[in-house]
Amino acid sequence: MDASGIGFTGVTVAYKGAVALDNLDLDVAPGEIMAIIGPSGCGKTTALRAVAGFVQPTRGRIRIGATDVTDLPPYARDIGMVVQNYALFPHMRVAENVAFGLRARRAPDSLVAERVRDCLVMVGMEAYADRYPRQLSGGQQQRVAIARALAIRPRVLLLDEPLSALDAQIRRNMLGELARLHRDLPHLTVLYVTHDQTEALTLADRIAIMRGGRLIANGTSQMLYRAPPNRFAAEFLGRANLLAVRHEQTDGRFARVRLGDTVLTAMAPFSELAGEVLLCLRPHDIFLAPVSVQPANTLHATVTDVQWLGDQHSVALELAGQVLRLVSTPLRDPPPPGAVVAVHFAAEDASIIPEGTG
Repeated sequence: MDASGIGFTGVTVAYKGAVALDNLDLDVAPGEIMAIIGPSGCGKTTALRAVAGFVQPTRGRIRIGATDVTDLPPYARDIGMVVQNYALFPHMRVAENVAFGLRARRAPDSLVAERVRDCLVMVGMEAYADRYPRQLSGGQQQRVAIARALAIRPRVLLLDEPLSALDAQIRRNMLGELARLHRDLPHLTVLYVTHDQTEALTLADRIAIMRGGRLIANGTSQMLYRAPPNRFAAEFLGRANLLAVRHEQTDGRFARVRLGDTVLTAMAPFSELAGEVLLCLRPHDIFLAPVSVQPANTLHATVTDVQWLGDQHSVALELAGQVLRLVSTPLRDPPPPGAVVAVHFAAEDASIIPEGTG
């Protein structure tokens, strides 16, 4: 069996003339978890269904490992797939559901019994082998669906919004289970489609961000979060403050920019910076400065709103007609609306984005 990476080369999918996926070029390395995120209708599920063989590209090629699978039927692609609504057979017991793909491939009984047992143990459902899906919780049903997908030993695992039907606590637990599962199966390549950025940041090695059928950004989770390449990526992946500033000079890793009369310094991950640019600041990287201390990268702003959220305070500020929001651990004496405060940030925690991109 060849390596299990996934490759999209110029893949376009159109439905009745409407383009759902537009010239997608994307590679997923063997053993990698790649999350595809984006708003509804961005093309992320279409990309996954194209890998599965459920939609046919208008043009372009799709590869799994070294095999071009563009024209192969779904059953010949050696994939496992888990969708959001579990899709278990209600008239079959758990063990029968897990065995279904193996039975369809006419695997010998001894192999079926071994794989079913191993996969149920892997997802912690071995004690439920004789139950019907209706006797399981949503999280348990999704574990069974994952076991069924893994029983055929697929080269790639396709996950289409697998946790969206679960409540918040079960979703968090399942994220941990998926991470553990991948540690146990390090050679399994996973393509994970979700609208939930927390899931993507928690689980994925790399993230692809899509909008309007096109790939907008692609990189490691840390890179996209710390240094988003464009406005859309910054706004979609995590909360971000984007301040309009003017670029003055780049010196190595850092750029000097001006906001009104204030000169600020931030990371400059992109070489082509000139004129109006955006300063990207995450809310948790901004701090209230003591009155007696004025560190570098200090801004003076007016408090417009303060919200206590239990484990943190969220403070909205206005400066030069722009909005800035910071979050902090609970403040003993939060500033009242109308107060002028000093806030500061470290240059390493901010990045410059070329204006007008994305």
